[in-house]
Amino acid sequence: MEKKKTMAILVGGGPAPGINGIISAASIEAIKRGIRVLGIVDGFKWISKGDKSRIKELKLKDVSRIHFNGGSILRTSRVNPTKYPEMMDHVLEIFREMEIDYLITIGGDDTMFTASEIERLANGSLKIVHVPKTIDNDLPLPNRISTFGFQTARHAGVNIVRNIMEDSKTTGRWYLIVTMGRKAGHLAIGICKAAGATLAIIPEEFPQEKISIAVVCDIIEGSIIKRLALGKDYGVAILAEGLALKIDENELKELTCVEKDEHDNVRIAEIDLGKIIKNELKKRLKKNGLKITLVDKDIGYELRCASPIPFDKEYTRDLGYGAVKFLMNGGSGAMVTLIGGKIEPLCFKDSIDDVTGKTKIRLVDVDTESYEVACEYMIKLNKDDFQNKESIEKYAKLSNRKPEAFVKKFGYLAG
Repeated sequence: MEKKKTMAILVGGGPAPGINGIISAASIEAIKRGIRVLGIVDGFKWISKGDKSRIKELKLKDVSRIHFNGGSILRTSRVNPTKYPEMMDHVLEIFREMEIDYLITIGGDDTMFTASEIERLANGSLKIVHVPKTIDNDLPLPNRISTFGFQTARHAGVNIVRNIMEDSKTTGRWYLIVTMGRKAGHLAIGICKAAGATLAIIPEEFPQEKISIAVVCDIIEGSIIKRLALGKDYGVAILAEGLALKIDENELKELTCVEKDEHDNVRIAEIDLGKIIKNELKKRLKKNGLKITLVDKDIGYELRCASPIPFDKEYTRDLGYGAVKFLMNGGSGAMVTLIGGKIEPLCFKDSIDDVTGKTKIRLVDVDTESYEVACEYMIKLNKDDFQNKESIEKYAKLSNRKPEAFVKKFGYLAG
């Protein structure tokens, strides 16, 4: 009698809406095919130590309705076993001991890289598929398809920002909202565009490797002045947290005491970017006699475990099912994507950057009409403002500067 096959499911990285949908769909499809399903709790945290006590069998009753819920019934962690050979040895040994034939990893770029290394070292003894997950939307999926969790995170973020926008208008305040997005500004620009916030600032709009805090502050101050000229003393600026990695480290003194995660990524959520920008702006505005109340706020953790919207409920059903089908058809060493309603695998080797050796990152394409539209509806100083003498004089007066001083200070923003 043929031995019953075993499939394991593991979640790595930060939470994202829809994880349970993947676990549910993949488990149900595997069980229907007569495969035993094991859930590995806390990602690679325990198995990288040789501890298999946190592995549990998943039954239909455990997964049948969990796709409605945020979070992860298997939890998650950022432990990176690729850093140490002995950790990888523990992982591979446990997979052998548990007689695991198939592995589904759910995670972002770091988890996918780990999955690719396990597949390489397993040398054919273990078939692996990765399901791309991140609210940052920065994995290189074809046709600019969003990663699961992004749409729900944006939806939840828009609801929060809409409330803050109303508070801003009611109280006459400016809010500086920092959103998640370690290297890419998809979430920041997506929330800003959908909510109709005053402006967004993302790393991709700066082609230079490093910028100063002054540049970010100039953009926001210019927006504040332009809004005042329109008779509005309030506004909401959305900042992508990845700006912290763009700003010169010498200016971000806090950066030196911020820890790195298991994948050597700076924990930029620990950098109080909003507060740093707010404090600098307060000094500037006070110096120029502008009485503007500034409030900084981070949103990110509120979005990661939100209940998925219908888009992500359906999307994760497709991906979970597709992951199992891919494995059952003999596939391995790829992440599954959905293109035109069809599951398409993207090989690990095609997703790895030849220079860094890590997973490629998808940035916001600032040369698209989609980004152009976002900018068109923001309130920022632009070329038209500096070609209109009346506007310059009005802005200069509001900021207690002479027209030529105003142009000298902010003119470069129009370039």
